[in-house]
Amino acid sequence: MPFDLTSNVMVITGASSGIGAATAIAAAEAGMDLVLNARRARKLEAVAEQARERGAGAELVVGDVTEKDLSARLLDAAQERFGRFDVVFSNAGYGLQTTVHETADEQWRRIFEVNFFASLDLLREAARRLLAGGRRGHLLMCSSCLAKFTLPYYSAYSATKAAQNHVCRAMGLELKPYGIHVSSVHPVTTATEFFEVSTRLSGRDPEGKSVPDHSPKLFVQPPQRVARAIIKCLRRPRPEVWTSFTVRAVAGVMTVFPRLFDVAMRSQVKKKP
Repeated sequence: MPFDLTSNVMVITGASSGIGAATAIAAAEAGMDLVLNARRARKLEAVAEQARERGAGAELVVGDVTEKDLSARLLDAAQERFGRFDVVFSNAGYGLQTTVHETADEQWRRIFEVNFFASLDLLREAARRLLAGGRRGHLLMCSSCLAKFTLPYYSAYSATKAAQNHVCRAMGLELKPYGIHVSSVHPVTTATEFFEVSTRLSGRDPEGKSVPDHSPKLFVQPPQRVARAIIKCLRRPRPEVWTSFTVRAVAGVMTVFPRLFDVAMRSQVKKKP
């Protein structure tokens, strides 16, 4: 039988926009209470207000996920406001669009701190608390379809997402005997601020685009589709959440036949003058 999510408490990072915001609203509609995190207080409050309109309780913790004590603050906030947490979704992250050799050491370290190490810290702390309390729960990281294959100019982002995927798979096996589920989420191209931010951080002109020109419309999805898939996974847990069977199948083929992938990507790589 599916799990009843009513009155469950969900902690979400990166909740002020995109997948995080859509998931917060979907969770509220499913009867869950929320602890929401992001750096932008005004946008976070706007999401919280939408959740409250749907009957959810919402606690806000403003801050950068790389802050040393943020994981503890988030889980403490859940405990203090609602008496517990049941679900933790580490969603905050960003991308870069540049070649491996042109990505500075500082850029490599920063993207791993935000995308990987902050997620790792939050899920480990959540797991420790659930185990100490003898409680069940569900932990998730927002990975990507690029955890399974990379694209030229997205190596740093893909590497962080692959690391998230592997950690979630291992944690899922390790924690299953205790009734704690762990899932990685693998969206395809999603119409959010992601590409605008990643192009700006890469020193390029974002041009106000929410998706890149090379993304086929067939594989561009709204964040609400990802949010619905996450709620479905919370009701019926599984190790990986995908929103495109086609992309998942392509990822498998490209893993088995990497040369096919290289041929397909040639048009995307241009030699600089």
